[in-house]
Amino acid sequence: MRPTRLARFAGGAVALLTLSAGCSMLPAMPAPVPTSVVPTDLPQPSPTSSGNLSPDGFDAAQRMAVRIRNIGCGSLSTGSGFALDDHTLVTNRHVVEDSATLELSTYDGRDLAAAAASSANLADLAIVRTDDALPAAPELAPADPAVGDPVTVVGYPLGRALTVTTGQVLGSQTDPLNENLGEVLVTDAPVEHGSSGSAMLDGEGRVVGVVYAKDSEGHSFVVPVSTLRAMLDDEAAFTPLAPCTG
Repeated sequence: MRPTRLARFAGGAVALLTLSAGCSMLPAMPAPVPTSVVPTDLPQPSPTSSGNLSPDGFDAAQRMAVRIRNIGCGSLSTGSGFALDDHTLVTNRHVVEDSATLELSTYDGRDLAAAAASSANLADLAIVRTDDALPAAPELAPADPAVGDPVTVVGYPLGRALTVTTGQVLGSQTDPLNENLGEVLVTDAPVEHGSSGSAMLDGEGRVVGVVYAKDSEGHSFVVPVSTLRAMLDDEAAFTPLAPCTG
């Protein structure tokens, strides 16, 4: 399966494999983060041992998702991320690069201060350190999911409401945007612009990958958890990002 048109999709800053476009006007700021989950027409996973509903109505999978707003030098885009620990956020490189300021918002509408960001040279991954504590962090799965496994994607498509969609793993293929990365996962879980950096979870609520792109056929592309684990274990895998200028 080789998509003919693939897009990285931080909201407001879309880059196509076969087409690129720039914009000199600063778009309007996204609406404030709602505190409710958008229902979808797909089956919703029942709360599990890793995500039993809390008194505020959110489960662990939803509590760990973070909306990222990248205010750049003459541009603005939105993406998603998820907590790795109390002060570390995982997202995509293209969500946080070329940034003057990163604004982070949690599931309950709370704003967090970003301290620093680092990006991976190989995969489309980035780490953001926060001054404020993140609400919850999921467990990383010990291995990549198999073809046919059910998965859940939790993020902020279009930079709007916290959204949960479900699907299954369709297979794997060489990363069409960066062949040096190797194999990435393909799923039919729906995503939109702004979903970049969302966690893909297995049936137990563990992270099995990081969403980074989609194609024109509605397939989502995911950096597998095995790659994420390998890069987190390599101190040289991430390089500090400097703020944009101008």
